[in-house]
Amino acid sequence: MNDRDDPAAMAQTALEAATQAIDTQNAANAMSANPVLAEWTGPYDGVPQWDAYTPDQLPQAFDAGMAEVKAEYETILSNPATPTFDNFVVPLEKAGEILGRVYPVYGVYTSNLSNPDVRAIQAEWSPKLSAFFSELNLDPRLVEKYKYLYDNRATMGLDAKQQRLIERAYDGLKRDGALLDAAKKPQLIALSTELAGLYSDFSNKVLADEETYIFLDSADDLAGLPASFVASLKKAAEEQGKSGWALKNTRSVMQPFMENSTRRDLREKVYKAYSNRGDNGDANDTNATIAQILKLRQQRAELLGFRTHADYRMADTMAKTPDRAMDLMMKVWPAAVARVKEEVADMQALADADAKAGKGAKITIAPWDYRFYAEKVRKQKYDLDAAAIKPYFQLDKMIAAMFDSANRLYGLSFTENTGTVPVFHPDVRTFEVRRDGKVIGLHYLDNYARSGKRSGAWATTYRSRDRLSGDDIVLGSNNNNFVQGGEGEPTLISIDDASTLFHEFGHAIDYYLTDAAYPSLAGTPRDFVEYPSQVNENWLMTPYVLQNYALHYQTGEPIPQALIDKIEKSSTFNQGFETVEYLSSALIDMKLHNRTTPVTDVDAFERDTLTELGMPKEIMMRHRLPQFNHLFSSDAYSAGYYSYLWSETMDADTWAAFEEAGGPWDTTISRRFRDLLLVTGNETDRAEAYRAFRGRDPDVKALLERRGFPTGK
Repeated sequence: MNDRDDPAAMAQTALEAATQAIDTQNAANAMSANPVLAEWTGPYDGVPQWDAYTPDQLPQAFDAGMAEVKAEYETILSNPATPTFDNFVVPLEKAGEILGRVYPVYGVYTSNLSNPDVRAIQAEWSPKLSAFFSELNLDPRLVEKYKYLYDNRATMGLDAKQQRLIERAYDGLKRDGALLDAAKKPQLIALSTELAGLYSDFSNKVLADEETYIFLDSADDLAGLPASFVASLKKAAEEQGKSGWALKNTRSVMQPFMENSTRRDLREKVYKAYSNRGDNGDANDTNATIAQILKLRQQRAELLGFRTHADYRMADTMAKTPDRAMDLMMKVWPAAVARVKEEVADMQALADADAKAGKGAKITIAPWDYRFYAEKVRKQKYDLDAAAIKPYFQLDKMIAAMFDSANRLYGLSFTENTGTVPVFHPDVRTFEVRRDGKVIGLHYLDNYARSGKRSGAWATTYRSRDRLSGDDIVLGSNNNNFVQGGEGEPTLISIDDASTLFHEFGHAIDYYLTDAAYPSLAGTPRDFVEYPSQVNENWLMTPYVLQNYALHYQTGEPIPQALIDKIEKSSTFNQGFETVEYLSSALIDMKLHNRTTPVTDVDAFERDTLTELGMPKEIMMRHRLPQFNHLFSSDAYSAGYYSYLWSETMDADTWAAFEEAGGPWDTTISRRFRDLLLVTGNETDRAEAYRAFRGRDPDVKALLERRGFPTGK
């Protein structure tokens, strides 16, 4: 007897149909009442309607998005037909349209517009979302169907991209626990859910410490600070309802203060406030949170069959193993430490000379002195003063420079259209992106630091290119934390800031050019992700950019060639500091996660490991563990902070290719770089793609030469 002959079954079918109709109507009602759920409208195939959103709309939006995905998965997984690429993989690739709109809004609120209400939503929903997707991906029907396709992929008439998608999907499911027995899957879900809550807790605690201020009330406290920086500090104080000047506890404020302030007592105060974020034994202390994260990560790794969290996280990277990452880092570390000793000796000699001349007390170089005395040494050795450079680096001019460079290299044009589409903050600017006369994107640029915005710089997309769903116009964004100039004054940035601007824009270029056939083949391994962005930094200091865009903010005159010569001559200056500051964080990350016994005393581990490495006492890690968002606000860079060095090795070798070809604007090299490494996403193995581009694997010697370290030639 079939269901059509069974009255009970017929009644059940009718009930399910009625329920589905009600659910569909409820969903339609919710979408009309909740702007976050609504389809994006307006130009560029629809854009987020930022002016209509509020954080309280997010919970309902998550519920609706999860319901849609669950229904889509159920339809796909319950399909009795033999799985094929078209009836199984393609629908999965297209699933989740609602969440595809909700997540960008959520991301902006948590990263750019955070407040107590947003943090409460984040704390509640991060674990819920984690549990939801864990349950979906651990459904035995999912891996069973993928296994069928995997086992039969050679006989199904699939092209190379389709086969790679199936292989990667099946391997990823296995790696993430899809083959665990029924008793272990709930354990995995519980671990991932608890970790998601801890990540939210960690990031919110660090953000709370970064939203504290040091207030200055005397003009004497401003000694040595550039006028433009002082103006920005005054503006920050006014925004806090205070008189005087305000130093926010973020890198974008700390760094210029440490470089310029002649008040050693205040440098020490600012340094300690910054270095102790998350490590003050108060409500925002993150040490216990980190210890619990490490414990759960190791439990999860073992449950999944990996020796350590590092082995788990690196299984789908170019490096593949912790040993390969450590090998690269330790090829660079000794030379960097040796260079720091030379740099400190130069600084100590200057400090001693100052004391002898009665210009200050006798001191021993400490971490809060390094940046200050490095600038004095730079001036002495190269007659180069950072304060003389900054007037030539106006933020607006550097933005124009990065757009012009992208046009010359890749045929991308950026035309400002701020005011024509909604934005989430008045500071945000927008730009239409074209290639070959065709609109291919809309670029959002959020440059300035503010309360509620997480520190650092990042790039993201609100909508990526998706040929399957017909999405061709990418909505991309760059987010920075530059200190805005005072009222009526342009924003001046340092060379380091300008390099950050170009770096993040390199990610955006990658987004706008990527044209993978399937969404799952658009993303790249963690240790490749930073490669396009680091390559893009190189064009900042090219003669063309400097001559046309490094213009004095008062006179409009281009930066003098004599000053450029000094900058180039000093290009390897302070590379000991730059390398050790970064690499110490990367080494600590790997040593922290490449162990079977989780660390419980985080501060002690950090201190003892740095001692073992021979960390110079005059330098602090770029990111101490209690504030290391890369590692503990998600899994993203955990056991993966080495990736910047891995990517820079490819970057330096790529730049060498341009130099060998005759210059930075060589179109043959830029086309090959674009077509082999950017457009393709992850459609081919990235190591193979690099070999196709360069004819060999990357050579670390190019990186060592760039930093002025011995190459062993």
